[in-house]
Amino acid sequence: MLPSCQFLHLSHDESAGILRVTLNRPDARNALTVEMLAELIALFEHLKTRDDLRVVLMRGHGGHFCAGADLKGVFGDAQKPVVAGEKDPVVTMNRAFGEMLRVAERIPQVLITVLEGGVLGGGFGLACVSDIALAHQATKFGMPETSRGLPPAQIAPFVVQRMGLTQARRLCLTSAQFNGDAALRYGLVHDVFADEAALNTLLADTLNQVLRCAPAANARTKEILLSVGHIDPDEVLDNAAMHFAACVRSPEAPEGIGAFLQKRQANWAHTFTADDVAQAQAAITQDITEKNVQETAQ
Repeated sequence: MLPSCQFLHLSHDESAGILRVTLNRPDARNALTVEMLAELIALFEHLKTRDDLRVVLMRGHGGHFCAGADLKGVFGDAQKPVVAGEKDPVVTMNRAFGEMLRVAERIPQVLITVLEGGVLGGGFGLACVSDIALAHQATKFGMPETSRGLPPAQIAPFVVQRMGLTQARRLCLTSAQFNGDAALRYGLVHDVFADEAALNTLLADTLNQVLRCAPAANARTKEILLSVGHIDPDEVLDNAAMHFAACVRSPEAPEGIGAFLQKRQANWAHTFTADDVAQAQAAITQDITEKNVQETAQ
């Protein structure tokens, strides 16, 4: 069973193995609070146990992906005195952002982010740890922390990993903002779209590509890729050989090779059309809107 969430809307497509995660604080441009961070960490930890899920599709409700941290919470913690012998609450809160990004990066599923509106701070970090990032051409990307007297402390390592040290230094140290087209040139995102219709087509194509890959093979491949540069190269290759052997001896390899030779789809493949994507998003938007209206009325 999926975790219960107040600020995340979860929609599970069981037949395709897709979990759609929608950040739901539209009045605050989906800025991340301590409570939202806790929900995201709990969800990503839970996903490590879900072999039935193959794709996690993340988007923000209300036209914005995520405007970063809710600064009211940051400065609320700053007003609390540091108790002798206890960790500074600001340190604890800030470190939670890094923990959230770490567990997001390492879920076995393919993490796809749909980026639009504001993608700032922690939202920028989520873009950096996604396996596939799709952005509206007019999306506003940036790390405004230094212009507000703060370092992008927990995000910076993931920016370096995604975009390289040279771009990270320029973007972090100038608080520069840029659009989706520039994000594509910088290597932050993998494709851009001009409107919702173009997104539906792009997302259908992307999902179809991911879902033609064997679930366990994808999860093992992701684990291999994320180990590069973090452990000894020989250990990377030893582990990769073990993953290869496990796949060879699993039901997936015979099915995949058989499907290739017989010129048919493997039994794990699933196909989406642009209309399928549009209908799924419309249902989610309606569900969230109704829920938000009910909560406002209470």
